[in-house]
Amino acid sequence: MRMYDIINQKKRGRALSREEICFAVEGFTKGEIPDYQMSALLMAVCFQGMNEEETLQLTLAMRDSGDVLDLSRIDGMKVDKHSTGGVGDKVSLILTPMVAALGIPVAKMSGRGLGHTGGTIDKLECFPGFSTELTEKEFYRNVNRIKMAIVGQTANLAPADKKLYALRDVTATVDQLSLIASSIMSKKLAAGADAIVLDVKTGNGAFMKEEEDAFALAREMVQIGKNAGKKMSAVVTDMSQPLGNAVGNSLEVKEAILALNGLGPADLMEVVYALGAEMVLAAGKASGQEEAVEILQQTIQNKTALDKFAEFIEAQGGEKRLVYQPECLPSASIQLQVINTEAGFVTELLAEEIGLASLALGGGRATKESEIDLSVGILLNKKRGDAVAPGDTLAAVYANDMERAKEAYGRIVRAYTVQAEKPEKIPMIKGVVR
Repeated sequence: MRMYDIINQKKRGRALSREEICFAVEGFTKGEIPDYQMSALLMAVCFQGMNEEETLQLTLAMRDSGDVLDLSRIDGMKVDKHSTGGVGDKVSLILTPMVAALGIPVAKMSGRGLGHTGGTIDKLECFPGFSTELTEKEFYRNVNRIKMAIVGQTANLAPADKKLYALRDVTATVDQLSLIASSIMSKKLAAGADAIVLDVKTGNGAFMKEEEDAFALAREMVQIGKNAGKKMSAVVTDMSQPLGNAVGNSLEVKEAILALNGLGPADLMEVVYALGAEMVLAAGKASGQEEAVEILQQTIQNKTALDKFAEFIEAQGGEKRLVYQPECLPSASIQLQVINTEAGFVTELLAEEIGLASLALGGGRATKESEIDLSVGILLNKKRGDAVAPGDTLAAVYANDMERAKEAYGRIVRAYTVQAEKPEKIPMIKGVVR
């Protein structure tokens, strides 16, 4: 088998076999196939596409290039949730303990933030001593005992995907649907859950800006998972403005704790319940969506989700008391108010600009090596549809450096648009793909 022939076949629009795809992925991962040949194949895929079977085989080849977790030692139906990334997305911190409080095991691998999107692992490290580097034995034990654990992705999880993505990033081959879907799903399948619920974001602050593209990606990923033998569903959610009111690691943790105390912002909780219902249904713990939402709400009302979160923090080495004393979490030394100057309604609040403002403060990573400041961020006082008058505070900047605070301030001002007429409400939940 020759890479030249595989490239030529795809260039002419013919489908590749499982053996050909495995040959290309394995050879490239091992360094036996050079960058220039894999680049040519990726570009051919961008022009000719991949069919359903090819996309599945590419996903499985990347999954099998490294560690694949065997969760059979964990009792029950293991359910995982994945978000395509957004601004102010602290859903996992709220949803995971809610689901675990219902006795549904959640064995989750999460990532760190890069660029303007935040990472669950960074947020959890606001708790001193908290560790996501558990041994396999500790990971399984924690999920069996308290029904949840969140760990960082291992270095050997889908290494083919890491190498392929680095090449796609510099060869203008990132935005092809099969390549995007297989990249995400190779890591989720390697994580070993029985059922996977996807949160596919769309809007200004999302990777998929257009709703149509988000649904196409959702359908593609659900199909891959089903073909790989998993229970699958995807919820397409709005990311035209930040989710909730807090953006920045410690601020988002505090908002998540407020949510577990029943005080979460309406938009955030709408997404939490939509995703949570899919997880509960996948685990067979409810007969319909209404019942699933109802039992999730009970975990908030009776504080079992809050206590489960505290139990989880303690089990992974963190200070449990901070769940009940969130005011003691990291806090910034400077506060700067962003003041409104005109009367009307907020008609736009660009999520990406707010995310970049948080990045400017030091709350995100420009590169993988960047150090982040857990205490900085932005609290949004006004969001889309809110009435505003001159002198109202639109947002508050939390910073530890005045120059950074001023840069963030400028971005926040650009993120807001105030006009005379109240805008139409944008639905948070665009639809569900099952």
